[in-house]
Amino acid sequence: MPTKRSLIVLVAALVVISGILAAVTPASAADREKVLYAFNGGGEGLSPSAVIFDAARNLYGTTTSGGNYQCDRYFGCGTVFKLELGAQGKWNKTILHTFKGKDGAYPSGLIFGSAGNLFGTTVAGGAKGYGTVFKLALSADGNWTETVLHSFNNKDGGLPGSTLIFDATGGLYGTTQTGGTHNFGTVFKLTPSTDARWTETVLHSFNGKDGNDPTCPLVFDSAGNLYGTTMSGGAKGFGTVFKVAPGANGSWTEMVLHSFNGEDGDQPFGGLILDRTGNLYGTTVEGGNLNSDTCLDVGCGVVFKLARDANGKWTETVLHEFSGWADGFYPEAGLIFDADGNLYSTTSSGSNVFKLSPGKDGKWTETVLRAFNGKDGWFPWAGLIFDGSGNLYGTTALGGKLNNCQNQYGNGCGVVFEITP
Repeated sequence: MPTKRSLIVLVAALVVISGILAAVTPASAADREKVLYAFNGGGEGLSPSAVIFDAARNLYGTTTSGGNYQCDRYFGCGTVFKLELGAQGKWNKTILHTFKGKDGAYPSGLIFGSAGNLFGTTVAGGAKGYGTVFKLALSADGNWTETVLHSFNNKDGGLPGSTLIFDATGGLYGTTQTGGTHNFGTVFKLTPSTDARWTETVLHSFNGKDGNDPTCPLVFDSAGNLYGTTMSGGAKGFGTVFKVAPGANGSWTEMVLHSFNGEDGDQPFGGLILDRTGNLYGTTVEGGNLNSDTCLDVGCGVVFKLARDANGKWTETVLHEFSGWADGFYPEAGLIFDADGNLYSTTSSGSNVFKLSPGKDGKWTETVLRAFNGKDGWFPWAGLIFDGSGNLYGTTALGGKLNNCQNQYGNGCGVVFEITP
């Protein structure tokens, strides 16, 4: 699975989902959401992660489990897939790669390189079992070939569950949930060489006080600084927002910009985005309204903003507190902006796609764009993307073919969906 928390939450959802699916109805007209593909499980894969477009508007993604069950008889080790739009609006799926364990297991999200190759991470597998960074290259005969660029050994990081990012020179950056000097996770860089080898460098090892368990993708600002989140650790143990800045002689320095206290958020999971003025936006899985009947005393999660003043001090503002079934809870995915400055994402529980719109008085208004009903998906745990027409695309880990799925739960194997806002 992509992360330790995702596995825990997914298993918990499977216990209760059967009794909930029939009770949930969409919040908007059915024709606004379209299931592009519903997974069958088994060797085809299940529980898809986030998808991305190529220039021809084909979709690519991973299934975090399924595929080869010889390496994991309960979940399978996952696949990489492509969805291509065919005749009469039907999307056809092709499996580009099936993981076998030694080459990785439980892949996360993908990114494209400049030459059209796919890059990603696997949480486990590899030479030492602590995960990998991999590349998929398209050959002249139309086949895709996987190469393991790096296998983690825990000393240099372990369990890389985040999507990668590139710098301007082709270096790859990411986070690992564990490993490093203190076994609290790392920020790492992979540098390519002319002989096609990649060298890993640990830019920062977390020590708990400055964060623990970074699961997020990173983001660059215009000055080359990296920003991210840790799910736990920090001053109160509820997670942090951090910055890693480059210095002289290849050194990097980490700074905690904010430590969550529970009421202002808990467990920032999905990474950050920057607006035009350098403010940071993100979500926390829990925290916020600690009196919610749905989320008991842990809170249903928040959307937050971090703004920097003239003195360089960062101040957090909670833009929205989730309340439970009405507007969703436990947002695991990160946010995206549209051209007008509205924010979009999903709540894994409550199973919603939502939009947050800024107002003139500094308040943000939430709109639920879609409440999944099981047949059209369930448990949207990954991020969203836009196409050129403003339509939203994403995935759900469960739902779809509820009674025709080759997994052991019978609650659907997940879908890829499109939403017209």
